[in-house]
Amino acid sequence: MTDFEQQTAKIRTSPGFIAALDQSGGSTPKALKLYGVPESAYSGDAQMMDMVHAMRSRIITSPAFNGDRILGAILFEKTMDRDIEGTPTAEYLWKVKKVVPFLKVDKGLEDERDGVQLMKPMADLDQLLARAKAKGVFGTKMRSVIKQANPGGIKAVVDQQFQVAKQILAAGLVPIVEPEVDIKCPDKPGAEQLLKTEIKRQLDQLPASQQVMLKLTIPDKDDFYADLIKHPRVLKVVALSGGYSREEANERLSRQHGMVASFSRALTEGLSAQQTDAQFNQALDASIGSICKASMT
Repeated sequence: MTDFEQQTAKIRTSPGFIAALDQSGGSTPKALKLYGVPESAYSGDAQMMDMVHAMRSRIITSPAFNGDRILGAILFEKTMDRDIEGTPTAEYLWKVKKVVPFLKVDKGLEDERDGVQLMKPMADLDQLLARAKAKGVFGTKMRSVIKQANPGGIKAVVDQQFQVAKQILAAGLVPIVEPEVDIKCPDKPGAEQLLKTEIKRQLDQLPASQQVMLKLTIPDKDDFYADLIKHPRVLKVVALSGGYSREEANERLSRQHGMVASFSRALTEGLSAQQTDAQFNQALDASIGSICKASMT
C-alpha cells in the first residue's frame, strides 16, 4: 500500500481524533497567551512564529502524542515549512508518529455578509497544494463561519467550500470542508438544517471516485449528521470545539455516533510553557485521553 492508501485507511477505520494545530497569524497571540507566553515575550512575527513552533513541537514530540489515539494533525503553512527534530514536520508526523498530516489552506475570512463569513480569495492555492503534496501532506482544511440561519448565505458558504474542495481533490489531496456554525447563532438548529441540506446537495454531485471530509460544529440535535457520516462521498466527519470548554465539547461529542473530534483550543487547554516536561506530558496525556474517549461513540 502507498502512504496515501495507508493514511486513507487509518482515517476511515482507526480509533482516535484529529489534532488541530493550525492557529494562524491572527489567532497565534491568543494561543500563546493561553500557553503562558505573553505578547511581551516576543517581538514581531518571526519571533512569534518561533514561539508557537516551539509549542507545537513540544506537543508533537511528546510521548503522549502518537498514532494510537491521534488520527491526524492539521498544520499551519509555516509549521509545514519547518522541521521537528531535523525532519520536515509532515514527514515527522507520519514516519515517526504515524499521524496523518493535513494543512490549513484558507487565508482567513471576509467580513460578514448575509449572516455568514466567506473565505478570502486563495490566489496561490495551486502552488500551495503542489508544495503540500510534495512534502507528504494527505489533506487540507479550510474554514468559513455561519452566524445566522440565512438560506442564501449558507448556500454561498457551501458552494464556495465545495468549489475549492474540487480544486484540492484535483491536486490529489483530501479536503476537509469546514463550514462552522457559530455556537452563538440565534437559531443554531435552523442553521444546521439549512447547512445539512446544502452539504448533501453538493455531496450527491461528486463523482463516485471522490471523497471529502467534513468538519462541523457539534449539532444541537444528537446524531443530526448521521446521514452525512454514512454518505459514500464522505471519508470522515469530525467536530470542532467551537468555543466550548473541553469538558462541554467532550460531553456533547460523546452523544454523536461516528463523529470524532478535531479540537484546537480544547486540546491544548491546561498546557503551559511553565510546566516541566513531566507535567506537560501528563496534562497532554489526560487531554488526549478524554478527547479520544469522547470520539469513541
